[in-house]
Amino acid sequence: MNEKNPRGQREGTMAADGLSSKALKVKRELGENTPLLSDEELMGLSVRELNHHLRGLSKEEVARLKQRRRTLKNRGYAASCRVKRVCQKEELQKQKMELEWEVDKLARENAAMRLELDTLRGKYEALQGFARTVATHGPTAKVATASVITIVKSGTNQAAYS
Repeated sequence: MNEKNPRGQREGTMAADGLSSKALKVKRELGENTPLLSDEELMGLSVRELNHHLRGLSKEEVARLKQRRRTLKNRGYAASCRVKRVCQKEELQKQKMELEWEVDKLARENAAMRLELDTLRGKYEALQGFARTVATHGPTAKVATASVITIVKSGTNQAAYS
């Protein structure tokens, strides 16, 4: 199936096991075979198909084609790694924002609990002072009772508004 092209050069094709879509197009120039495979075709070939297409080519041409294929594949791997790295970075940033929000929420809860603890501590100290007064002066200490009731009620109201 050799025909001359407009420049007077012969062209030929070799079919790979009946797969015309993956057939290797060979251009003959000055007695050398130069394969005309697109980058997509070269990367899409299996190793077996590639080796089949490389039959009859010189060692230099085989090495050049294999190096070109390796370079193209490496570019593809690098591109997929870049995409993966960007996706991981976005996911980590999302997780970071969620964790920062959780830390802020816990800090607010902690502050509310500390305020409640301080209120309860004040009530406890007031009751403890009242108990000391009763123990020291007996049950007739009416002023101290009123003070304790006021402190306990005001502490309850403050906790309700917090």
